[in-house]
Amino acid sequence: EDTFRILIATDNHIGYLERDPVRGQDSINTFKEILQLAVKHDVDFILLGGDLFHENRPSRDCLYQVMGLLREYTLGDKPISVELLSSPDEGKPASYNLPGINYEDQNLNVAIPVFSIHGNHDDPQGSGPEGALCALDMLSVAGLVNYIGKLDLSISTSEAPQGPQDGITIRPVLLRKGSSCLGLYGVGNVKDARMHFELRSNRVRMYMPHDRRDWFNIMIIHQNRVKHGPQEFVPEGLFDDSIDLVLWGHEHDCRITPEIVAGKHYRICQPGSSVATSLAEGESLEKYVGLLKVEGKRYTLQHLPLRTVRPFVMDDIVLTEVAEEEGFDVTDQVDIGKYLKLRVNELIEKANKEWDERNERAISEGGEKLDRMLPLVRLKVDTTGVPAMSNPIRFGQEFVGRIANPRDVLVFHRAKQSAGRRVKANEPMKLDEDGEGLHEGEAGRVRMREVVQEYLRAQELQLLRENELADAIQVFVDKDDIHAIQSHVSDYLKSMMEGVHMHGEISEETMDEVFQSVRHEHAKAYKGQQSSKKPGKGKGKARAQDKDDQSDQSIDSMAMDVDQAMSDFEEDEPPPPPKRATASRAKAAAATKRPVARGRKKAVEESDDEDDDEEYDDDEVEAPPPKKRTTKATTATKKAPVKKSATTAKSRAGAGQTTLTFVPTAGRTTRAAAGKSRKKPAEV
Repeated sequence: EDTFRILIATDNHIGYLERDPVRGQDSINTFKEILQLAVKHDVDFILLGGDLFHENRPSRDCLYQVMGLLREYTLGDKPISVELLSSPDEGKPASYNLPGINYEDQNLNVAIPVFSIHGNHDDPQGSGPEGALCALDMLSVAGLVNYIGKLDLSISTSEAPQGPQDGITIRPVLLRKGSSCLGLYGVGNVKDARMHFELRSNRVRMYMPHDRRDWFNIMIIHQNRVKHGPQEFVPEGLFDDSIDLVLWGHEHDCRITPEIVAGKHYRICQPGSSVATSLAEGESLEKYVGLLKVEGKRYTLQHLPLRTVRPFVMDDIVLTEVAEEEGFDVTDQVDIGKYLKLRVNELIEKANKEWDERNERAISEGGEKLDRMLPLVRLKVDTTGVPAMSNPIRFGQEFVGRIANPRDVLVFHRAKQSAGRRVKANEPMKLDEDGEGLHEGEAGRVRMREVVQEYLRAQELQLLRENELADAIQVFVDKDDIHAIQSHVSDYLKSMMEGVHMHGEISEETMDEVFQSVRHEHAKAYKGQQSSKKPGKGKGKARAQDKDDQSDQSIDSMAMDVDQAMSDFEEDEPPPPPKRATASRAKAAAATKRPVARGRKKAVEESDDEDDDEEYDDDEVEAPPPKKRTTKATTATKKAPVKKSATTAKSRAGAGQTTLTFVPTAGRTTRAAAGKSRKKPAEV
């Protein structure tokens, strides 16, 4: 009566390879087994640690099967023995009069509640009338899943929270069973750099009961645990001391036994994924879910093996070494093929033996006998010093019907000869200037964001900002959101117009200055910086500033929208004022004013304040002479006579021209793309 019985699992990745004829139903079959284990062990509720779905927009077939399984195994007449002490309205849909916890709904008969946070694969996206939504929102409004850990992150990143919207606020789900009290603190996935910053700056605020020492508190997170960069992970020892157990999602290695954290009394439980989504060493470990029993401040964790997980074995060899041991020639493709077939057959036998052992163990414990599944086999071959190798796909065709992955059973790789090419495991790769330089198997470590930013930096964007547009493109690519770029451009233009309108009526001469000021405020709010940067006078200083600012860049998918029409930015430090132009410089600029381009070219008016201080991610360099500017208008009218320029300027002044366009900043005219545009103005 006083013991919570909780089934814990993470990273189900339902829908992974759903179109594969062999492995298409692996994830849904294992999820069905997890629900069956929950019924078998008579748990009070199921706790999931994120990535329930593999795709941000799961297919209709995937949603249909998940909703059918949840309805079959979690709804019923079984009474709920867990009392909800927190508000039932916490986390409810904004537009509907529905409780946030499904078993508090009098119209539903829930037998086993399911609590889940979102992961990085199924995180909320979009900006509709209901805000950012994900697949868990649909399951929640249908009354099948209790979606917890959805956050509204503030844009401010000051070292100390200034208001109720700053930092990360976690509201728990408080439950009681008999004399035992349990608090669930869910934190959905956010960018690792942002979470790292919030924890390090002590900006994570947790609502707790007054007698929190008498409660057993569980934190559920979905972040990188392995260090991939300076801030591309979440340190294990930065959580609140009131936490008793951390359920860690996102990492697929099964380390379900609670592990001690140095200097902390809480432990970390990492169940790992329930389906192998990559043929890596960590995925080859046996998969488990956990049966967590909590009574008061004490708990035990029982390991429950998953029988429907496809067996996976892997090995790696160095071909030159085994050639010496076995006595065959590395230049003979026939001998190499025979040896590789022998090794693959040995791996198949090993996988089948492991399956039979698990099956026999389950049968002895009262389980049913399961048919043997085709195993996953991966053989990594180091071909350093071997002149040529055969086609691995053709090699795998001989194992069709015996293994589940015949197309990628072999992976050839060579030892990196250059010290500069040595990278750590899972470290992101960068493309060379010619777009080449990747070895086999490294394409998966190329970050889309870096590729996009490299391209955008060469385009001399005049209105949109590189970082923000790169984020929108990344959402378009990774999350399959076809409206991401369009929505970003529309919202950006709207916010910029509202920011300009805040200054009232503006003359044509001051429009550039006002626009740059608004653009600076928008960029400052987007990055969440509280202090403006001082302009650098050289490349070295600019690069140092950019390097320091990288630690503060953390734009996550749950960030709140900023209304530029409001006066929130007036409290911040204003942007650096533009440098004053001398009278002689103003006269010189007026005398050398360029003519207006006709036809399809855009009219570009040269600003008198060329040295306006503006914040950019790229290096700041001094502006070249005006005759070397590479905008469309100046390129098209470079050979126009001076008299025509003066006449055009007078006609524009008399006609009262009000349409304005903005020239690119001087700091961007030295880019590689600008150099190409001087050679090929027609293509530009």
